[in-house]
Amino acid sequence: MARGKPWTRDELIVAMNLYCKLPFGLLHQRNPDVIRLAKRLDRTPGSVAMKLCNLASLDPVHQARGIKGLTGASQGDRDVWAEFHSDWDRLAYESEKLSAKLAGIPVERLAEIDETELPREGKERERLVKQRVNQHFLRAAVLAAYNGRCCITDLEIRDLLVASHVVPWAEDKANRMNPRNGLCLNAPHDRAFDRGLITLTLDFKVQISGALKRAKPSAARFWLTDFDNAPIRTPEKFAPDTKFIARHREHVFQGD
Repeated sequence: MARGKPWTRDELIVAMNLYCKLPFGLLHQRNPDVIRLAKRLDRTPGSVAMKLCNLASLDPVHQARGIKGLTGASQGDRDVWAEFHSDWDRLAYESEKLSAKLAGIPVERLAEIDETELPREGKERERLVKQRVNQHFLRAAVLAAYNGRCCITDLEIRDLLVASHVVPWAEDKANRMNPRNGLCLNAPHDRAFDRGLITLTLDFKVQISGALKRAKPSAARFWLTDFDNAPIRTPEKFAPDTKFIARHREHVFQGD
């Protein structure tokens, strides 16, 4: 395996893709995903793990935590980090395509897309493929940030978890793929959040709307309302941007 060779932009983009999809505790050289990427890049697992930790050192969440062992990143790391954060839509798709190419599979397969639901060819197929590939990326990134648990209830049944947008999909094209515009929620809380029946305060506590509190008592309603004023699970990376939360409170939340 190659040792000491400079990282190319494409390699850094693929490493950033993996960083987005792994919980912080799995950024180590024994992780099968790290080993697999190292083999594809002709690098050592240790070098890939170190690169993931260098990328982690750029995340404000880890900077605030002051975790020892995170070293300074290279200029190339900083450039790719900035490129992702300036255009998540483009870089999410580019990183997924590069990852699929390295794996020797179509990007549709990497994103687990049912191709029978797609047009056979043409611009509409390309548009749908990009949309679903990016949605697959966002779900992986948001669930990884919250370590696969609902940030309100701690539920960790993956099939019941949703990468929920803080600012709705239709209202902010530039931040559709931004993990900081995402929350990991269970399906009922996702629906309630989407409809403005719940929101978050700017210090990341749950706030329940008056309409939901006044709804007919039931076990399901209590499961939603019992978390009123509870703090959410703090993400390991990509903390929610408070400007997105403020927009949700102003434009989506139903209030009292």
